[in-house]
Amino acid sequence: MKIRRLTPTSRKKLQKPWGILIRGSPEQILEEFRKMVKEEKPSKIISVGDKVSQFLAAHGFPVHMFIVDGKVMRKPVVLSALSADEVLRVENPAGVITEQAFNTVMRAASRNRRIKIFVEGEEDLLAVPAALGAPEGAFLVYGQPGEGMVVVKVTAELKRLAREIYEEMEEVSKS
Repeated sequence: MKIRRLTPTSRKKLQKPWGILIRGSPEQILEEFRKMVKEEKPSKIISVGDKVSQFLAAHGFPVHMFIVDGKVMRKPVVLSALSADEVLRVENPAGVITEQAFNTVMRAASRNRRIKIFVEGEEDLLAVPAALGAPEGAFLVYGQPGEGMVVVKVTAELKRLAREIYEEMEEVSKS
């Protein structure tokens, strides 16, 4: 199985938010996100991370794909309210993207079903294949710990950036 590991260059590109960082109280974040959805009418909403996934689901947003690992800040959480038509499981250790996780997220992002991908390991880097697999016009949403929620509109430019980051990651083999 092939695995891609973060390099200092790819890590740096992932540290700054890819889209709009919404800060504030949960109510302010909710109000701002509702406005964005109303104005942009995203073709899909994909959420990466347990806290942001639960937040969006609890407020009735039609999330098409949840990518979660059962942890918030590395502490176990109970995932409730994340209903899906299909649940997929992948292995993806911290700091890497496995070939299995990459392919699963890419395929799932383009499907027209509500999908929950449960990650054994860490889900953070799976925003990269989610951006590559999602249709243009979709929203990719993830949490920025201690700061707020990031909303990224999927565009050709975002796909180019995601591909660049993925290709910059170091390829390592694992048997």
